[in-house]
Amino acid sequence: MSRLKNSLKNIIYFFCVRHLKKTILIFLSIGLIYWFCLPKKIFDTPTSIVLVDRTGYLLGARIASDGQWRFPHNDSVPAKFAIAITEYEDRRFYHHIGVDIKGIGRAIRDNYQDGKITSGASTITMQVMRMSTQRRGRSFYRKMHEMMMATRLEMAYSKAQILALYASNAPFGGNVVGLDAAAWRYYGKAPSLLSWGEAATLAVLPNSPGLVHPGRNRKRLLEKRNLLLSKFRERGLIDSITTTLAQEEEIPAAPLPLPQLAPHLVGRIQKEQKLGINKKKYAYFQTTLASDLQIRIQQLLLQQYQHLQTNGVHNIAVLVADTKSGEVLSYWGNVIPPHSKEDQGQNVDIITSPRSTGSILKPFLYASMLHNGDILPHSLVPDIPMYMGGYRPKNFYENYDGVVPASRALVRSLNIPMVRMLQEYGTANFCTQLQKLGISTITQSPKHYGLSLILGGAEASLWDLCGAYASMGRTLLNYNQRTQQQQHCYSPTDFRPLHYLLKDSTPSPQNFLKEAPILSAASIYNTFEIMRQLERPNTEGGWKYFESSRDIAWKTGTSFGFRDAWAIGVTPEYTIGVWVGNANGEGRQGLVGVKAAAPILFDVFNQLPHTTWFNPPKEELLKLPVCKKSGFRPSIHCETIDTVLVGRHARQVKSCPFHQQLHLDSTGTYQVNGNCESVHNMVHQTWFLLPPLEEYYYKHRNPSYRLPPRFRDDCRLNSEQRSMQFIYPKNPTKIFIPIDYDGRINGTVFRVAHQNPEKVIYWHLDNTYLGMTKDFHEMELKPNAGKHKIVLVDEDGIRIEQSFEIVLKKR
Repeated sequence: MSRLKNSLKNIIYFFCVRHLKKTILIFLSIGLIYWFCLPKKIFDTPTSIVLVDRTGYLLGARIASDGQWRFPHNDSVPAKFAIAITEYEDRRFYHHIGVDIKGIGRAIRDNYQDGKITSGASTITMQVMRMSTQRRGRSFYRKMHEMMMATRLEMAYSKAQILALYASNAPFGGNVVGLDAAAWRYYGKAPSLLSWGEAATLAVLPNSPGLVHPGRNRKRLLEKRNLLLSKFRERGLIDSITTTLAQEEEIPAAPLPLPQLAPHLVGRIQKEQKLGINKKKYAYFQTTLASDLQIRIQQLLLQQYQHLQTNGVHNIAVLVADTKSGEVLSYWGNVIPPHSKEDQGQNVDIITSPRSTGSILKPFLYASMLHNGDILPHSLVPDIPMYMGGYRPKNFYENYDGVVPASRALVRSLNIPMVRMLQEYGTANFCTQLQKLGISTITQSPKHYGLSLILGGAEASLWDLCGAYASMGRTLLNYNQRTQQQQHCYSPTDFRPLHYLLKDSTPSPQNFLKEAPILSAASIYNTFEIMRQLERPNTEGGWKYFESSRDIAWKTGTSFGFRDAWAIGVTPEYTIGVWVGNANGEGRQGLVGVKAAAPILFDVFNQLPHTTWFNPPKEELLKLPVCKKSGFRPSIHCETIDTVLVGRHARQVKSCPFHQQLHLDSTGTYQVNGNCESVHNMVHQTWFLLPPLEEYYYKHRNPSYRLPPRFRDDCRLNSEQRSMQFIYPKNPTKIFIPIDYDGRINGTVFRVAHQNPEKVIYWHLDNTYLGMTKDFHEMELKPNAGKHKIVLVDEDGIRIEQSFEIVLKKR
């Protein structure tokens, strides 16, 4: 005994006196190693990209890069599973410091009695550290290391955090890791919705995930599950009825497929992360989507797909957004028919794909011209054939109204008037305006697009288009709804892209402007008022009427070659965009916006609650007198005056150019002038007078149109030449004529409009007389290649001429 005491004294002397500094240094080093032994990140394994809706319901996921279904870490553990896992794995979890001394003693006893290692006495905390290091096998050193790390983990983390680490990283059989993935893979539900039987089943899996698998060894799994449930009853955690019901629950047969309610949005997020567009590296995305709406629209699209595929149309995209907030409520980048084996481009996310716009940009031009004061809502716009170099836009039916109100041109989606309006507004200005509206695909020079920009000469995505229309609606809403001090003001944040992540909250405006930065509330309101007329032209085939109790500002579009069918609608509550077509660009006859996309648009609106309409921005609207017939500000000759509500910039629109005062002889039969008639003998009348070419088409549509009286023979003026005008060619530089494969040169039909079609017109080409026409003034000519001049003279001696150049082109 004395020898033992002496030995202890020598040891104490050695360490605490003779080598005190070294001893302190050793213990300090051990303490530092212990303190810093815990890594900053306990688990650094790849996780699945997980998408949930605004309530947390799973929309879809992508497997992790290591081939495991491992959902991102979840801070919370449902109560039922927490009870089940601690009861099964570590009953003293809440009472030990990471190492269970009693458990170790029990394990030593059991292992000694069995003659082999049957129990490792590992606590949940120790298992967390084992999983984090990914070490396999058993050894004394590894066990001691786990114990040390476990006690350190207990010092840094709470019990709830440790349990969450375990639940998020425990193996659950096969390639399923973590409670969240297991709950969805085995039961198709969130962990919070697990029953007692389901929670108990999942609690026994991490103990031996390779042996006890729901797809095999079902009897052993059932025995373990029921034994655990019986322990719950014995400990008073559940009653006998609950135990019996839980034990009667079936064991899952095999892993279930995960929900695929937003596959294209999952793919978009994954792609944006790879490209660095989305720089946030987290893998759990809570979106603004509503899963119930997503499901209803999926069913609707599958129904529409059955109809469209009979015409060889295989792709549909739908985007639904909250107009005011810009939150995306439903995102279907494409329709995915079940059990479809043939690849028809269903994996393409059409929502982000640039597609030819067709007529869908026309409301932007109309609103921009109203905002600038270039037009009034119903100003007459020419609707006559156009020849701009090699560009010849046409209305769908190739018929023309002569002149048409700008509002009707928008409602009927007439091409020629819109091209005329773009010509006046300027292609460069419109490109800039589209970029301000958020159309990110306008990247080329204005010259690249030309006047075809308004008819589908550019591409845009459904994402950008819906964002622009929603921004228009938001601007109008916010103008009326802001607080008293900020009311009737604009914010630069009103025009912004849509967003699909719940964390991307609506930005709070920091400054307010009295002047609209992009479009005024008045111009938007007038545009929406025109767009909400339910009568819509089937731009590519007749008129169609939709009955709806909703007020919706909507527009359709169809691209050249029937490749893209669009429909977008806006209310104060929702902005919905629909695209129909083929992802590979194949056109199909009859694929038009009003027939293919518009019905889906209205079906989607019918899936939503009741909507309202926009309040007029009264503070920005003023009553402006206009000429009722022309839609312009009235001149002194306008006979009937109306009023319209427009923005203040409308006051700079020019006066009516069509109502003129004509000077007639005393009988009112002929026009006269001061050179041939005394002023006292003149009768003055106001006349609605169109230019000859506009008049030529207008009078066919409007039989009540009164032609002006002809000039008396002794009163001819040079100005009378306005009575005759070329329809084609009209100011061309070159006329391209194709040569057939057999070498035959096709003819070109020259046309002219005369105020009095009954007049005889004499045709001359390069001083060679060709012939005469009456009533229908057109003639097919086959000039040789080169420069020419055509001269027309009517029976009254009125003369017009036009120079042109013929260029022959092989087919």
